[in-house]
Amino acid sequence: MKGKFITFEGPEGSGKTTQLLLLAKHLKENGRPVVATREPGGTEISEKVRNILLDASNLNLSNRTELLLMVASRAQNTAEVIVPALKEGKIVLCDRYSDSTLAYQSFGRGFDLEATRQMCLFATDGLQPDMTLLIDIDPELGLERAKHTGKAATPAKKHDRMESQGLEFHRRVREGFLKLAEAEPDRFRVLDGKGTIEEIHSQVLKHMKEITGA
Repeated sequence: MKGKFITFEGPEGSGKTTQLLLLAKHLKENGRPVVATREPGGTEISEKVRNILLDASNLNLSNRTELLLMVASRAQNTAEVIVPALKEGKIVLCDRYSDSTLAYQSFGRGFDLEATRQMCLFATDGLQPDMTLLIDIDPELGLERAKHTGKAATPAKKHDRMESQGLEFHRRVREGFLKLAEAEPDRFRVLDGKGTIEEIHSQVLKHMKEITGA
């Protein structure tokens, strides 16, 4: 594949979505072909799965079903959006990918790490990001931020199903992300989520130049 695949990861409220959008804007302004997508979601089918996964009213959704839906959504997004764009030589930016499943469903929920990893590899036909930008943030600060931004910004809007998990769950997720980054230092770049939007964006651009020159 000729393109480059960049993923953004991080706990809730880390600001990864903001950084992805800023990077996409920067690349487009510099004439680079870019596709931005997200997980769960990214396609018509995958967005329907996303709605099920994040709907806080789905109290009876089992952890095992959650895991299966996550990888199903990813399989569709990978096949329909990511792989075709990479074959066309585009830069693909994805808001979460397999590392989120490992962090949330293995470290957070307790599913076997290697079994979950194999499920992700099956769903993606082995596709791995060229670089993963992990925006690290303390869960308490991240969850507080999530109350005031994005999908939880309006007074009538409550945390989604994943944001509503207990603090200890989110601490395990953060620990999982950091362990994944430690295990693959060549792929991961860890950024401090406490910085300003501008400071983090500057770091993102620096790391992008490593593999795209943009």
